Amino acid sequence: MQLSGMSSDFKLDAINRHGYEEQEISHLDGEVGSSGARRNLAFGMLDDAEKQGLRSINGAMSNKEHKSINDRFFRGNRAATSESIGLPIHDGAKCENGSARRSGPLVSGTAYCISSCSMILLNKIVLSSYNFGAGISLMFYQNLISSVIVAVLGLCGVVSVEKLNWKLIRVWIPVNIIFIGMLVSGMYSLRYINIAMVTILKNVTNILTAIGELYIFRKHQNQKVWIAMFLMIISAISGGVTDLSFDSVGYAWQFLNCVLTASYSLTLRRVMDKAKLLTRSGSLNEVSMVLLNNLLSLPFAIFLILLFGEWQYIVNTDVIRMPMFWVVATASGLFGLAISFTSMWFLHQTGPTTYSLVGSLNKIPISIVGLLVFKVPLSVPNFFSILFGLFAGIFFARAKMS
Repeated sequence: MQLSGMSSDFKLDAINRHGYEEQEISHLDGEVGSSGARRNLAFGMLDDAEKQGLRSINGAMSNKEHKSINDRFFRGNRAATSESIGLPIHDGAKCENGSARRSGPLVSGTAYCISSCSMILLNKIVLSSYNFGAGISLMFYQNLISSVIVAVLGLCGVVSVEKLNWKLIRVWIPVNIIFIGMLVSGMYSLRYINIAMVTILKNVTNILTAIGELYIFRKHQNQKVWIAMFLMIISAISGGVTDLSFDSVGYAWQFLNCVLTASYSLTLRRVMDKAKLLTRSGSLNEVSMVLLNNLLSLPFAIFLILLFGEWQYIVNTDVIRMPMFWVVATASGLFGLAISFTSMWFLHQTGPTTYSLVGSLNKIPISIVGLLVFKVPLSVPNFFSILFGLFAGIFFARAKMS
């Protein structure tokens, strides 16, 4: 999860991968015991990522375990509290709770899909429609928003946040550096490439991650997964060849983003067990990871802004004098953070299987809306390449869960 207010594609990929990637963690450095520890690996992620690496969930996790995890993050759940301490619940309350349970998956799933779609579209508007050329500065602004909001929620007791310490920060810095590169490359790729093609090309991340798992963790995939990845390669190549708005710079940024996203996911697995030993609770929940990643990225972002001279662009560009620009940029950051919380909510209401599948299906409306809103020049072969890639992603999600 999240991570927040950042590269649209990374976030979706990192988050969407949680459902089926969490099953692979226990063999790394021993068994992952508690439900809190299993949830830790969520977000980062990150489509696909395919959920946004991160911020671990076991595919066989029970509803009771999901409830206990959610209550760790959100402390005001009265129904959960009543059940856990045995308070009596009247018939009217039972009916109300039953209705809430039935509507919960629909409401939480809708909130998750709206958040993810809105963030990608708003980031695209900022980078392309406003022609904003300072991707690092945009990342800094969005991560600053996320850091402030999570810190305030933590101080108010709305969410549970681990207290940061220097030992934890030192261990986390390599992960954070990759995280920053992932966000920046995602920003620039989205600026030059249409949303549908970014979504298809992001499938390459799954292939690189699977190869990394094979050589680093000796994790073998089933035959269906390799078939799905082969289909992804075909769709990415055919999509690029038939892309009427092909931009070599954008494609280079996107390939770099895929490499960094896969690296983030693999590095996170190595660092997570060590990092959780440096916290008071012995675990690192998703909200803490959101704060840690975003807060640590701020000084690095300032350094990069000065190094690449983006501050001169910011001072001289006219776009930052437009109030509507700030509205859109702020909203995209808020929706980015909202993905972190709505994904936790949706996962709690359903389960890893439904969560991962909906994340893959959600790419279809995002791609279609992106094509229509930004009036992307489209040929028939390119359109079918995009559709082929989207369904290859769905097949991959199903194969990973089988």
